[in-house]
Amino acid sequence: MMNRVTNNDLAPALRSSDVEQLATELLERLKYRIGKDPKVAKPHDWLTAAILVARDRITDKWMDSTRRTYATGAKRVYYLSLEFLIGRLMRDAMTNTGIMDPMREALASHGVDIDVIAELEPDAALGNGGLGRLAACFMESMATVDVPAYGYGIRYVHGLFRQQMADGWQVELPETWLAHGNPWEFERRESSYEIGFGGAVETINIGEDKQRFVWKPAERVIATAFDTPAVGWRAKRVNTLRLWAANPIDPILLDAFNAGDHIGALKESNKAESLTRVLYPADATAAGQELRLRQEFFFCSASLQDILRRHLQQYPDFTSLPDAVAIQLNDTHPAISVTELVRLLTDVHGLDFDAAWDITRRTFSYTNHTLLPEALETWPVPLLERLLPRHMQIVYAINAKILLEARKQPGFEDQRIRSISLIEESGERRVRMGNLAFVGSHSINGVSALHTELMKETVFADLHKLYPDRINNKTNGITPRRWLMQCNPGLFNLIREAIGDAFMDDAEQLKALDAFADKKDFQERFAAIKRENKNRLANLVGSRMGVRIDPAAMFDIQIKRIHEYKRQLLNIIEAVALYDQIRSHPELDWAPRVKLFAGKAAPSYHNAKLIIKLANDVARVINNDPSVRGLLKVVFVPNYNVSLAEIMVPAADLSEQISTAGMEASGTGNMKFALNGALTIGTLDGANVEMRDCVGEENIVIFGMTADEVAKVRADGHNPRAIIEQSKELSQALAAISSGVFSPDDRNRFTGLTDGIYNHDWFMVAADFDAYSKAQRDVDAIWADKTSWYSKTIRNTARMGWFSSDRTIRQYAKEIWRA
Repeated sequence: MMNRVTNNDLAPALRSSDVEQLATELLERLKYRIGKDPKVAKPHDWLTAAILVARDRITDKWMDSTRRTYATGAKRVYYLSLEFLIGRLMRDAMTNTGIMDPMREALASHGVDIDVIAELEPDAALGNGGLGRLAACFMESMATVDVPAYGYGIRYVHGLFRQQMADGWQVELPETWLAHGNPWEFERRESSYEIGFGGAVETINIGEDKQRFVWKPAERVIATAFDTPAVGWRAKRVNTLRLWAANPIDPILLDAFNAGDHIGALKESNKAESLTRVLYPADATAAGQELRLRQEFFFCSASLQDILRRHLQQYPDFTSLPDAVAIQLNDTHPAISVTELVRLLTDVHGLDFDAAWDITRRTFSYTNHTLLPEALETWPVPLLERLLPRHMQIVYAINAKILLEARKQPGFEDQRIRSISLIEESGERRVRMGNLAFVGSHSINGVSALHTELMKETVFADLHKLYPDRINNKTNGITPRRWLMQCNPGLFNLIREAIGDAFMDDAEQLKALDAFADKKDFQERFAAIKRENKNRLANLVGSRMGVRIDPAAMFDIQIKRIHEYKRQLLNIIEAVALYDQIRSHPELDWAPRVKLFAGKAAPSYHNAKLIIKLANDVARVINNDPSVRGLLKVVFVPNYNVSLAEIMVPAADLSEQISTAGMEASGTGNMKFALNGALTIGTLDGANVEMRDCVGEENIVIFGMTADEVAKVRADGHNPRAIIEQSKELSQALAAISSGVFSPDDRNRFTGLTDGIYNHDWFMVAADFDAYSKAQRDVDAIWADKTSWYSKTIRNTARMGWFSSDRTIRQYAKEIWRA
């Protein structure tokens, strides 16, 4: 059993009256809201009752927060994100409101174990990876630092798929997190808006030189709001996560139904509900692309209509919008908001174009999360013209304004004009959503120092020259409540005992832990907690997968979205090379190691799915080879989500942050691992650079080429074949993989992966392999000296306070939102 947080000191002292009151409230909710007698109530009934008790208490603070915002006229922040990976909410909410311990005792008085029912709460399937988890951390931190905020997104019925393995292959199944309802949310039927698609634009002449445009959509759906409270630390403020569900205007075509077309009668319902069923529908087909664009416009239009309605409740017009409202676009997915706000202000509320554009640009800010061209969304012009004809007109109007402005600047000749244009014309004409978000925002931020500088030099180089004051950096952060207090209560309690409670309100006070890094008794207690967390993960792997792993071995963990630039493939190839070395040199003192992977591959990303299969095939061979003597095991844990991360992160000894330098915007997994006392092995990529500066070069293992070196190698002409031939370990490992050693049923299964490394090696797997392999042997040497190991890992925990999302949000609030 994991040590629990004892948060008696996080709220007023625990009193028997508190427990008795909660126990009474539990019975009331069980009886009147669920309709169950406690004698027959099942664990899921008690879970719902506990959530409803907590929710009701939170609601009081929620309403107080809203009233205070209206009373003070405080500026509101609206965070638009296609993902919010919030995970389970019960522990989070109860910890932040200080009722975790009394609720534990109240449930125990009814014979219910809170730890048992907490495991029944489903993870909200509202996100994929770091982007969505960052949005969730930001929502908690905005409430914690007292910034009035709404998060806006989509209420996905299934969200991202549930991942299972079939003979080592990823299989995508629907996630059914909403099958039994969501007790945290409130439906807001009064907050419903019509969203249009298709149709035509009518031009109405007003006077001699003015025109009014009226969009007449061919299709309409209704967006209905569902609100979930977002509780800050100590419940200082409760903000709102508002998610949109889609409904048809006519739920059933009764004439068609009565005529016998029972399926066709539900056509409009199915079309509307498809908007909110799945996160990131595969876009390999034209229909998939259209559904993605529909989803993005659906939630953006509903959110902006809601924002403008709320603004007019307090202010007479929209001239004050940029002073009262800050809208943050989380990546390019909500970029269509720029044109939608212009449309609403001009076509619906009667402003002229120049005034609407000025208000729009001063209201929006944009966070870029990637330098990968494929992730900077573009949409075919014909698709936009057909689906959103008025918005395509506005894109052209904005583009004309920007390009005419640029032509007046020195140095902006044809090449640069083409670069900053909102329309990509090399090949199929497409609308560049990254450029649209950039020109439509007064602030564009990267998410790590390196990423921000690379933005200026690569994807937005010419836009940066045109608008040199817009790009700024806001390095990502994580909430220490979720990623230390809740997921690692043993370590949290040890830290409190050592340095007091100041770090709970200011994570940078963790630096006081530095003084304990070399103390033997503290190291022993730190190690015991790590061992307990590893036992917990080992039990999960054993029960879920039937694989026995030794908690005494080094737990070497890489958990993140499966993508070639994140280089799970490099990790697997090194495992194969290590496997060969252990068998070839049994006389050497090898460090026992368990390599653990988890993550999902996009359904249409063939190579990513092949990497998962390779990991499982390699695991099957290595784990069943007696000659390895248990010194190496490989495990791919399926269905990675927040709850699984909360078990794996505290159990990690080694954190794999090995992306190709210059390709990871920031990362937040790296921060979570280090905060929980793991040593990082990584490239100088993303926030690894700033982590090295914070924890010290001696407390992190850095390898491989820098971003500048990667760019130079690509420019000069990379010859991976020559590198492979000079590296005995790498050539042998690739030969084993490509020849079918790990895939005897299909010896050519992985030749595509290995040929890619031989022929172009775009992600520098071959180029960095020897450096990575050497760094891993350096890790082995540190592991052998446990005093040195724990000194370094304790210092990682002590020096990670700067990476709190509270710090990040304070920077956003001060420097971008002026909130």
